Amino acid sequence: MTVLLRTAEELRKLRHDGTRAVVMTMGALHEGHATLIRRARELAGPKGQGGQVLGTVFVNPLQFGANEDLDRYPRTLDADLRIAEQAGADAVFAPFTDEVYPGGEPQVRLSAGPMGERLEGATRPGHFDGMLTVVAKLLHLTSPDIALYGQKDAQQLALIKRMVRDLNFPVEIVGVPTVREADGLALSSRNRYLSEAERRTALSLSAALFAGRDRLAAQAALHARAQASPATKARAKALGALGEARAAADAHAVAQAHSGGPTAVRAAARAVLDDAVKARPPLVLDYLALVDPADFTEIDDSFTGEAILAVAAKVGTTRLIDNIPLTFGAPA
Repeated sequence: MTVLLRTAEELRKLRHDGTRAVVMTMGALHEGHATLIRRARELAGPKGQGGQVLGTVFVNPLQFGANEDLDRYPRTLDADLRIAEQAGADAVFAPFTDEVYPGGEPQVRLSAGPMGERLEGATRPGHFDGMLTVVAKLLHLTSPDIALYGQKDAQQLALIKRMVRDLNFPVEIVGVPTVREADGLALSSRNRYLSEAERRTALSLSAALFAGRDRLAAQAALHARAQASPATKARAKALGALGEARAAADAHAVAQAHSGGPTAVRAAARAVLDDAVKARPPLVLDYLALVDPADFTEIDDSFTGEAILAVAAKVGTTRLIDNIPLTFGAPA
């Protein structure tokens, strides 16, 4: 039976002998959250053997702007408890606002710094300051060995990792891959706001990311093929015999093909989004970005290593985000 805790005092009395793994949420749990809890269970060990999985449910007012959906955000604690229990949580800490902010709105807050002012931070000023402030407080209150967060919120995850490193929090941060519906839409508590027509338009976010990924894969395959068969007259003749007229016309260009430039990846993703802008209802694009996960700055065509292709947009009144990891060239 998953225990519901409402106060910091109840949380302090919750004992455990082994690894404590924490999954922080704002509630309205879905399969993405359940995946996080199941992964936490794996890391903490089977129930009854000392390790503990603790979920938190708290709708943090500090990370909502003046025109955002704080009051509209779904609050479904009874359903959340059922999902948490089925996924393997030992307890759920669902504090009231005055438990987290006992003195009212806090005067002392964390700053997300320059990385927190980019992409999501530029669109939602102060959002990441509020997010880091509550994450720091919940890490303090729950005292976990491990804390798990979804990679769908890639910038959030990067900032939490940076905060933990910069401020010497004694906790391991684990990122868990994005969970998607069968058609590719990333799971989100906000998906429930979408009408049927809006949801069809919303699929362009993941479609754009997959188009960028596929462009990168195609260019990498072309580069590998060219490297395996250097450009020669014999190669050109062989390609011509196979009907690859374009390659035969310029076998040297094939041999020199780049393994997948960021410019081409952006262009492939942008083409999908440009079509979605014309849809009914239309997509209202906030940003499409291809960034270095170390600082969320845009990468150029000389970049090699891990990157993140990220998108944010509104469909109707619902704002959605999504991203995928990509690797350019040989990882550093």
